[in-house]
Amino acid sequence: MPSVRVPEKGAPAPKFKKPVKVKAKGLKRKRDEEELAELERRVAEFDLQATEFTELPLTKQTAAGLHQAHFKTLTDIQRKAIPLALKGRDVLGAAKTGSGKTLAFLIPVLEILYRKKWTTLDGLGALIISPTRELATQIFTVLRTIGGHHAFSAGLVIGGKSGKEERDALHKMNIVVCTPGRMLQHLDQTFGLNVDNVQLLVLDEADRILDMGFRATVDAIVANLPKSRQTLLFSATQTKNVADLARLSLKDAEYVAVHEAADAATPKGLEQFYMVVPLHEKLDTLFAFLRCHLAAKIIVFMTACKQVRFVHETFRQLHIGLPLLHLHGKQKQAARAEVARRFAAAKSGCLFATDVVARGLDFPAVDWVVQMDAPEDADTYIHRVGRTARFERAGRAVLFLAPSEEAPFVERLQAKRVPVARVNPKAAKKQSVQSQLQGLCFKDPEIKYLGQKAFVSYCRSVSVQKDKEVFKLEELPLEEYAASLGLPGAPRIRGVRGADAEKVKEMKNAPRGLKALENMPSGEEEEEEEEEEGGVRRAKKKEVRTKYDRMVERQNQNVLADHYKNLIVDDPTATAAPDNEDDDDFLTVKRTGYSSDSDLSTTSSTTTTTTTTKPKTIDLGGKDLTIASKRREKLMTSRKELAKLKPRGTKLVFDDDGNAHALYELQGLEAFRADGSAEEQRRAFVAVEGERVKVADVEDRRVAKEKRRERRERRRRREKEEEERARARAGSGESGGESGGESGGEGGGLLPYEAPPRVESEEEEEEEEEEERGAKRQRKWFEDEPEEERGRKGRGRVIEAAEEPETLEDLEALASGLLG
Repeated sequence: MPSVRVPEKGAPAPKFKKPVKVKAKGLKRKRDEEELAELERRVAEFDLQATEFTELPLTKQTAAGLHQAHFKTLTDIQRKAIPLALKGRDVLGAAKTGSGKTLAFLIPVLEILYRKKWTTLDGLGALIISPTRELATQIFTVLRTIGGHHAFSAGLVIGGKSGKEERDALHKMNIVVCTPGRMLQHLDQTFGLNVDNVQLLVLDEADRILDMGFRATVDAIVANLPKSRQTLLFSATQTKNVADLARLSLKDAEYVAVHEAADAATPKGLEQFYMVVPLHEKLDTLFAFLRCHLAAKIIVFMTACKQVRFVHETFRQLHIGLPLLHLHGKQKQAARAEVARRFAAAKSGCLFATDVVARGLDFPAVDWVVQMDAPEDADTYIHRVGRTARFERAGRAVLFLAPSEEAPFVERLQAKRVPVARVNPKAAKKQSVQSQLQGLCFKDPEIKYLGQKAFVSYCRSVSVQKDKEVFKLEELPLEEYAASLGLPGAPRIRGVRGADAEKVKEMKNAPRGLKALENMPSGEEEEEEEEEEGGVRRAKKKEVRTKYDRMVERQNQNVLADHYKNLIVDDPTATAAPDNEDDDDFLTVKRTGYSSDSDLSTTSSTTTTTTTTKPKTIDLGGKDLTIASKRREKLMTSRKELAKLKPRGTKLVFDDDGNAHALYELQGLEAFRADGSAEEQRRAFVAVEGERVKVADVEDRRVAKEKRRERRERRRRREKEEEERARARAGSGESGGESGGESGGEGGGLLPYEAPPRVESEEEEEEEEEEERGAKRQRKWFEDEPEEERGRKGRGRVIEAAEEPETLEDLEALASGLLG
């Protein structure tokens, strides 16, 4: 066994040789560089031929994310677009809806930033722009799914969220998924946001982003980005406009259209139909369609947000038997996200939506897409029907077209290679809901308001459409359409040009002098006009048109106006003058006024006709109110309005005993002093209350006396019943009646004897009353304390001493006497 040398005390510690430290960081960095070089080599040598994700030159992190999300096979657009994007080329990708375009640009974003060794210190590296918040949220969800193994920081920048939190986090983001408006807001307002180093710009639904709606916003964003970036554009209907592409500074862009040579621009598993439905029958047809598909998952597209709200609210109250949701651009972001989540998780239901849902959103297992209103163009139609039959599944779509829209719109669909077949609605299944909608509008003013707004929004949307061959507002039956919504009349639409718009414009632009000459009557007409009707010739002077006449002729000044009653006198009970037989040619304007409550019956009316009717009166608590107009008569049907005219009552309050009395009010100091001093008023009040309490005490004693008498009667009855029971028990003894008689004697047996009732005298009743009362009666709150009580309280116990104590012994004796 080897010996161990122990160092002596105070000697220095022995020095050992340090081991060689392995430089792990350096080796890891070298290994990463080798992997990166190998990855670059694989990308450069890739021949664009792959069918699965495992064949692509991807990093281990991206491959792990794809495997975890169960993505295995490449789609057509992914197989052609991803290799080009990995090589750094600009790509314009066009493919059918539901073909996997999202992965076609997310995978290149992750791979290119990884190959460029991007970190959080390098700032923003990729910008992904989406036209809607819902689509941006969906893209961000997929990015987190497949990019969770990377070290990049990503963020979602859309409207409806806290701008401060986004500003604080934008400086740390490597990948940003955003909407155009919100991103431009941050470029203008967020201090220190640097986008000079952006490597990739991605536009999803590029045709929508580059059109007129986002033109100025996208131009402002692109102006801040470097020109040496890579640009990827994807959409189901890709733009080929040279001007649009030039704005993005594309460099040798590759146009990838995998389905351009296909027979149809829509998915193969999609069955498409259209119906010719008049405008005023669309709601009836939609209601019948939903009632026939209660177990299906349906999306119903409409033009305006107000239409979506009105149809959702009315169908919900009609209890259609199907879960109903609605989604449009006017909702709060939290509500929009919740509705999208609920509909995606539902197995059946109906979602009423605008075109905010038309692009890119993936709702699982949608059975039907119903377009109640015609889309603005064929491209929008393709995006709408793309919500069903996604990822090579089956689906069906139906389009409602007005008769004036059928021929031109079908031509546009055929030009886009959209196979659509005409079908007719089944008459047996048709069901009218017009009367039910009228009832809802009559009961609920808010539903009527929504209906008016829906009518106006639809008409305005039709009037601003570019394709005037399809959308012809003047050929639509607007009055019937308003009636189908449950409205009593078509609201006036401001800003919409009707059929006579040109004529009205010419009349407005004509000189005033010329219009005056055209409207000037002849000399004979100025004096009088003669009419002949029913063989009776009568003359009438030319009427002067007043502001009331013009007001009556106006209808629906705005969408909030009530539908006023016709003010023409057509009451069958009205007695007209003999020379005034044609009541329809004259308008009656009546007003009734009153100056105060005391003069309610005084009315003043101004009429423009000789028609006389007997005025109605209403009794208002002893006062009569004359009703001389239909407006006042309608107003008086309201209890609230009648309460305003009735005399005011006196406010009462209730005390603890439930008795009502007038409200107590504090009296002024001067008025209080005028009634006398406080002491005098107190004595007078005590005297009055004392008399009232004495009277009440007499009544209380009488009531108490009656109660005591009743108790005594009940006690006597109980004693009598006990005696009878005891006598009955004694009479049924063993000795029997005969033996008792034989024994004889004074003590033999019980005699049938009943003592007479005892009558108490008044003195006994008073004594019993004093005994029951027991303790001394308490003094009332207003009674003064008796002198003997006051003296007794003040004195306490009194001990009289013969002499005044002089010594200590005398004081002790006095104290012991006081202590007892």
